[in-house]
Amino acid sequence: MKAEIATYVSKCLTCSRVKAEHQKPSGLLQQPEIPEWKWEQISMDFINKLPKTPSGSDTIWVIVDRLTKSAHFLPIKENDKMEKLTRIYLKEIFQIAWSSKFYYF
Repeated sequence: MKAEIATYVSKCLTCSRVKAEHQKPSGLLQQPEIPEWKWEQISMDFINKLPKTPSGSDTIWVIVDRLTKSAHFLPIKENDKMEKLTRIYLKEIFQIAWSSKFYYF
């Protein structure tokens, strides 16, 4: 059915004149810089609105190292303050990243 609708809309003169662009034209694709060291660059996201665990956690904090694609899933509460997230990050992730080039003395 979806294919039939797409075919009809593509052939409809009124549809082609009225169709509005909802996105800004995209620019040229750029390759992101590849990190040289583990844990030099990370990506993070939150998976929230989950059922509460017995410990009260209802969110998963996902932290991924861009070089190795190593992912860490940390249980947190949705309303945890930044100070608590900082402590969790230092305890769980910073120890792993200790061997990166930024921490050599």
